[in-house]
Amino acid sequence: MDKFTTLTGIAAPLKITNIDTDMIIPKQYLKTIHRTGLGTGLFSEMRYLDNGAPNPDFVLNKPAYKGTKILVAGDNFGCGSSREHAPWALLDFGIRCVISTSFADIFYNNCFQNGILPVRVSQDDLDKLMDDAERGSNATLTVDLEAQEIHGPDGGVVKFEIDSFRKHCLLNGLDDIGLTMTKNTSISSYESKTAASRPWA
Repeated sequence: MDKFTTLTGIAAPLKITNIDTDMIIPKQYLKTIHRTGLGTGLFSEMRYLDNGAPNPDFVLNKPAYKGTKILVAGDNFGCGSSREHAPWALLDFGIRCVISTSFADIFYNNCFQNGILPVRVSQDDLDKLMDDAERGSNATLTVDLEAQEIHGPDGGVVKFEIDSFRKHCLLNGLDDIGLTMTKNTSISSYESKTAASRPWA
């Protein structure tokens, strides 16, 4: 998993509450178990017209938001079914941070396991960040995980809280497997002692 330290990029405003995982990545894309290639299906029911052409009215299709790395979204982001394909699709598209006032628990946990930082902020702070995001490529945000701050284009700073263990894992690029592998020396030592003391096992 890639480390998350500091991220600077275009932030897209998604003024929709209760964006569920089916909106993020519709069910027809769930046949794959691969994490790559899902970016094309991200928000597909909003991104594409019935004829398959890009919807020019959808924020991620607008030229000002090309290369978006951050989403500023409405309340209760990631609700619905517990599909891990949702953070996979965001990551494959290039989004590494989602900012909202609240997240569904399972989606929130899945983000950390895939190198995405979900940031909870107050409604007042979200309104400020949404205003920044609406300026498109004329204004970028910087998310500093170590300092737990979001820096706006005009010098404004929004602070956020995050669990210290989750912060440690993101800063060091550790998912559950990576975290286990940090204990590899101890695990190998235990296995060697066990093999010597119980050769029949």
